[in-house]
Amino acid sequence: MLASKAYRRIYRASAWYDIIVTWPFATPITFAMVWIIFGHLHAFLGLSPMPSVNAMMVLFANFFGTVVLIWSVLRLRLNNPILGRYDAVGRMLFSLWMINALMHGATPILWVFLIAEISWGIVQALPVKSPVATGEMT
Repeated sequence: MLASKAYRRIYRASAWYDIIVTWPFATPITFAMVWIIFGHLHAFLGLSPMPSVNAMMVLFANFFGTVVLIWSVLRLRLNNPILGRYDAVGRMLFSLWMINALMHGATPILWVFLIAEISWGIVQALPVKSPVATGEMT
């Protein structure tokens, strides 16, 4: 069972992780840079070329990046442990979508993100000594 302080550090660290990993998806310019980097990584690893980017892909990547950034800042600003529980559920759902994408030919680079999502989801779902269980601040 996690202590409240340990849980607080975990859900805040997961929010910072999300900011670091997600901000490049939040704008068309940064998304284009990420796509170029992924393309070079694919070439270096001998993987098939990344698909061409189209307007809808950029739009949904930007939606994803923006929403996750807002959610991350919200978790940091409100500093409410119950948000870590909601985040754990979201991470498990994101993990399912990543598994689905991998099963349908998505880049193997996605495995890195999948492992991180599952790991953060598990640690944020661990039992915690009370005030966190009730959502109270400590």
